[in-house]
Amino acid sequence: MSSLALDHIAVCARTLDEGCDWVEARLGIRPRPGGKHARYGTHNCLLGMGDGFYFEVIAPDPDADHSGPRWFGLDHPPEVPRIGNWICRCAGLAEVQTPVDAGVVTPLERGALRWNITVPEDGSMPLDGAFPTLIEWTAGQHPSTVLADSGLRLQNLHISHPQVALVRDWLIGHLGDPRVTLTEGPLALTASFIGPHGTVNLA
Repeated sequence: MSSLALDHIAVCARTLDEGCDWVEARLGIRPRPGGKHARYGTHNCLLGMGDGFYFEVIAPDPDADHSGPRWFGLDHPPEVPRIGNWICRCAGLAEVQTPVDAGVVTPLERGALRWNITVPEDGSMPLDGAFPTLIEWTAGQHPSTVLADSGLRLQNLHISHPQVALVRDWLIGHLGDPRVTLTEGPLALTASFIGPHGTVNLA
């Protein structure tokens, strides 16, 4: 398997405004409009956090003419916005073997961007979001290079799950990012950032 790199973190919300309000209240910066994902009936807003990494708020798009499961579990969005998933990029995604069902490798596009991404057929997230969604950018610039730099920087992404050993063992030798830590316990995804309000934790 190719080496992995932490690509972005996704906050899931019932509405995009609700998710952006929640993020702005904590990080001091409001995510900017991103775009729509017609295939899955969602839309997003984004924050640039330096080259190679960004932050996403994603929610159901009420204007979408959509049928079928929404990705990121957004057929049943959380009552309160929360970090729903973390996304890692790699090359040769179609050949990657995972210890859990990460989903079908699905080609998508938005504007000049083209990418392949793993999406379970029922729209759920592997290990309820504790296992990363996998992405391979195939055309266009990486979003982090075209987003305005928010000045925010990720310090730590912590993942807790009863089966976290599956994730940890799979990542050994493939993700050498000291910002990512894993522990066995109840499901929880928490991220720590440095920004205008100092150090801030999101969960």
